[in-house]
Amino acid sequence: MNAVQNDLGVSQVAAAIAEPARTRMLCALMDGHARTSTELAAIAEVSASTASAHLAKLKEAGLLRVQVQGRHRYYCLGDPLVAQALEALMVIGQGSARTFVPRTPDRLQFARTCYDHLAGTLGVQLHDRMFEAGWLLAAEEGEAYRVSDSGIEFFRGLGIEVAELSVLRRRFACPCLDWSMRRPHLGGALGAALLRTLLERKWLTQDLDSRALTLTATGGRYISKRFGMALIQPSRPLSASAHLELQSLGN
Repeated sequence: MNAVQNDLGVSQVAAAIAEPARTRMLCALMDGHARTSTELAAIAEVSASTASAHLAKLKEAGLLRVQVQGRHRYYCLGDPLVAQALEALMVIGQGSARTFVPRTPDRLQFARTCYDHLAGTLGVQLHDRMFEAGWLLAAEEGEAYRVSDSGIEFFRGLGIEVAELSVLRRRFACPCLDWSMRRPHLGGALGAALLRTLLERKWLTQDLDSRALTLTATGGRYISKRFGMALIQPSRPLSASAHLELQSLGN
């Protein structure tokens, strides 16, 4: 792709995201759940016909894909990279203050999905711990991560076979900038496998209507033990007003 085509592609994607209603639809899909046009219309607070037009534009830009089941059409993000780009835009949207001080911790900031991987304070804590322990290493070239020999054994202990993930077509492991922390959490196939494992073991549970994740009592004990760290946990539950505020920013 030449520079002109590249610039045009960026402009088309930016134009598709620029409409607030379309942004709300995209952010609502960052929890990894597929939703109908009716559900997305309600989230974006627009009519059904307007929602259809917005969804068509997002699909045309490659930001959405459609899954058809019988008479129903379900929309989801077109690619994990879409979620990663949205997460980065949320960081930019918060302003460029030299010193970033995050909000008082709440449920959504503490742990949430970023499409199919773990984000929030917990995601950043685990990301940093994996580097500190030497399980994750920065690749010599490019923005990517690799897993050390001790890391392979660590992930195997969680039921994750690194070799099986490395042959997938998507990126194996990479940093994803966290909008609430302005520091990276783990993205890529390895990040997705880690979140899937935490959910399957019921160490985390996922809300049905938001991106929020809850750390269970069992999860707190076992994650602390497996990762060899003390977890910084949310100090208070997420209030309804805070939930709405965070939804407007990135849910």
